[in-house]
Amino acid sequence: MPATEREPVLITVTGPDRPGITAELTSILAEADVELLDLEQAVIQGFLNLHLLVQVESSTRRPIFGELLWKARELGVHIDFVVRPPLEESPSRTEAWAVTIVKDQIGAGVVAATTRAAADHGFNVDKIERLSRGRLASIEFILGGRDAANVTGLQKALLELEQKHGCDVALQREGLLRRSKRLVVMDMDSTLIQQEVIDEIARIAGVYEEVAKVTERAMNGEIGFDEALRERCQKLAGTPASVFDEVSKTIQLTPGADVLVRALKRLGYRLAVISGGFVQVVEPLRQQLGLDYAFANELEVVDGRITGRVIGPIVNRQRKADLLESVAQAERISLEQVIAIGDGANDLDMLARAGLGIAFNAKRSVQAQAQHKLNQRNLDAVLYLLGIREDEIARLISMDSSRPSG
Repeated sequence: MPATEREPVLITVTGPDRPGITAELTSILAEADVELLDLEQAVIQGFLNLHLLVQVESSTRRPIFGELLWKARELGVHIDFVVRPPLEESPSRTEAWAVTIVKDQIGAGVVAATTRAAADHGFNVDKIERLSRGRLASIEFILGGRDAANVTGLQKALLELEQKHGCDVALQREGLLRRSKRLVVMDMDSTLIQQEVIDEIARIAGVYEEVAKVTERAMNGEIGFDEALRERCQKLAGTPASVFDEVSKTIQLTPGADVLVRALKRLGYRLAVISGGFVQVVEPLRQQLGLDYAFANELEVVDGRITGRVIGPIVNRQRKADLLESVAQAERISLEQVIAIGDGANDLDMLARAGLGIAFNAKRSVQAQAQHKLNQRNLDAVLYLLGIREDEIARLISMDSSRPSG
């Protein structure tokens, strides 16, 4: 039979969506024993877009397509047929990349700039999906690239887009490892919670100004993290240990933190907090949220009062990264499957070792060195970077309604 009689035909169906449209149309194709080569369907705001690539002999097209036209009229949708050139085996794509945009309200300008950046650097937009409900707050683009695709150039263009439009943009290699993360490690102060614990203790102890001066010296690079922590802890000497309970009662979770934790736990993630704060505050928080691990500094307490000394190794920048690796090893999870979230310079090594490191509302210098950044009010925006839609998040949370929100 001549090849021209077996040319593929692209069938496009558009119109108001309702249950049964795809079933009715594909049943006609099945009864005619039409070969189905490809298909894709999307529904946007109740409007159906269905594409079916079929291969059918030219001698049988007219009756089959006539039946499809009548059925489409009956279903209240529009149907088009376009004969395509014979299929040629296309070169396999070497890589795929996911671009996630997060912003309070994403406009057409952001979409235009993203797709233009992709095209300019050799990428095709294979798929666009809205991740948020209600307002258009997060979009995921899946880009297909061939050998000539310029990833470095795309990264630079997306950074410029981010700065111009005031949005968060994450570029990740798309594949199984992106969607098979299994461990999340978080900093506590100004990440999981809104406060800095040592500042809260210092306020209650009446030495906040003294502690703040040491903190300022550390931020100016005059003293190192370990020395600054020891010096600040010495200022707390003599404070009743009951201060830990007082501080714990005032702690406020970062908006979205409880949703993030509950959703991830429903998905089977292991969760850890690694903090430069104090275990006396971190441990109650671990129990409250049902986290699997908690690591922090331990302030020595003797006769019910803080001595001002730190027991054991200080949880500094290096130790945070080492603890992340230790937890991953204990859980038999590869570093590529780890997500790390933090806001400070002492989190940078931890963020670098994780497969997905996220600087959350961090200082500009930290954001510049981190793999990815989020400057959103809610911590659960992290879920967008995993490609999880907001309606899926809502379903996960509803399944866990027995736990009170924090």
